[in-house]
Amino acid sequence: MSKVVSNQKNENQEEEVLLNSLRVKAWSEFRGQENIKESLRIAISAAKKRKEPLEHILFYGPPGLGKTTLSHLVAKEMGVNIKITSGPAIERAGDLASILTNLEKGDVLFIDEIHRLNKVVEETLYPAMEDYCLDIIVGKGPSARTLRLDLPHFTIIGATTRAGLLSGPLRDRFGVVHRFNFYDAKDLEEIIEKASKTLSVPIDKESIKEIAKRARGTPRIALKLLKRARDFAQVKGKGNVEKNIIDNALKMLQIDELGLNDIDRKLIFSIIEKHNGGPVGVETIASTISEDVLTIEDVIEPYLLQIGFLKRTSRGRVATKAAYKHVNIGHPEEKKQGKLL
Repeated sequence: MSKVVSNQKNENQEEEVLLNSLRVKAWSEFRGQENIKESLRIAISAAKKRKEPLEHILFYGPPGLGKTTLSHLVAKEMGVNIKITSGPAIERAGDLASILTNLEKGDVLFIDEIHRLNKVVEETLYPAMEDYCLDIIVGKGPSARTLRLDLPHFTIIGATTRAGLLSGPLRDRFGVVHRFNFYDAKDLEEIIEKASKTLSVPIDKESIKEIAKRARGTPRIALKLLKRARDFAQVKGKGNVEKNIIDNALKMLQIDELGLNDIDRKLIFSIIEKHNGGPVGVETIASTISEDVLTIEDVIEPYLLQIGFLKRTSRGRVATKAAYKHVNIGHPEEKKQGKLL
């Protein structure tokens, strides 16, 4: 178990280094999520005119869609500092107090995976978000007293992949709430083209389109595929990323024409072949394919649901006709009709 956690941690660190090296530095360079950008642009302009900090902001949606990047850009547009932490990192109320008392007026505090905040920490955060003050208990027993500290007006930007796990009181304290959606191919192509120039990777238009098509609507995946294609081109080719290089690289990575990888297909096959197409519970699927439930719900399922390969029902997950067709297995209804004919 510890080995799995260690490998996952190393992979996350590698992804973070990748994103930091390719993260856009200007508002105009950020592609996609146009409605969110326009809404934030208006909120930023209004806050600047009033000479006030922004309202607290909540970003939610699948991983890899730009929540962290846009948070950095919001702070940059406001001309303030941004401090970064995560829900699991703030273990005690004292940790939160230390962070908040070191903020300056207008600063942005970015809390990633905010749904994983400790309950005590979350309740300590309420007055800080609402009244810009912090209640600290000094002493113990009958002599204990509450000390209220005034805080500078600041902005919290919370990011989460699981908005449903946020408590109602915490969610209600965010004045601006936005859901990030998967990207279309055109925006992904622009992101890949810009990243290829940053990485000095020669790549043709056809290859850019192929990567965009297989990136599952996610910039983070598109950038990872670009880097893997670059490695393949340098070792197996002459350094240029071309269509045949892309095809061979993605074939090696077991990524098909829709961007599905080995674990995606494993999940589909498990539902179809071992559970008669469903419905089947997510815990059963997790046991069948040796993955944890959170990985299935947060990483694997969203895209399969988006492209119509899975359905969520009250009784569990069901594979659709499109999923059967993609893995070249006849749907039970089609087999039944064939027998009747």
